[in-house]
Amino acid sequence: MFILGNFVMALARVTDVLLTIAYWLILIRALISWVSPDPFNPIVQFFYQSTEPILAPLRKILPPMGIDLSPIIAFVIIIFTKEFLVQTLIEFGLRLKTGG
Repeated sequence: MFILGNFVMALARVTDVLLTIAYWLILIRALISWVSPDPFNPIVQFFYQSTEPILAPLRKILPPMGIDLSPIIAFVIIIFTKEFLVQTLIEFGLRLKTGG
């Protein structure tokens, strides 16, 4: 069972890294939006294109309020997922490795 335990632990770590990257991309996008960036700048386009699949569904759910709250909701979801899912996977993987 230690192989399955190692797999679950690796899955937890990869998930943690991907969630951390998503968090930072969303944060940078939010900060960039405060300074009226050039929309044709390749860096700005990268941040918008990489975060839009996360933020667009949240915008559809949230009522229009004059301010985009989707990054804040995304942060809450990412933090919850890191604390719940990643930690659960780590503990499950440890139990599989130790047989307990």
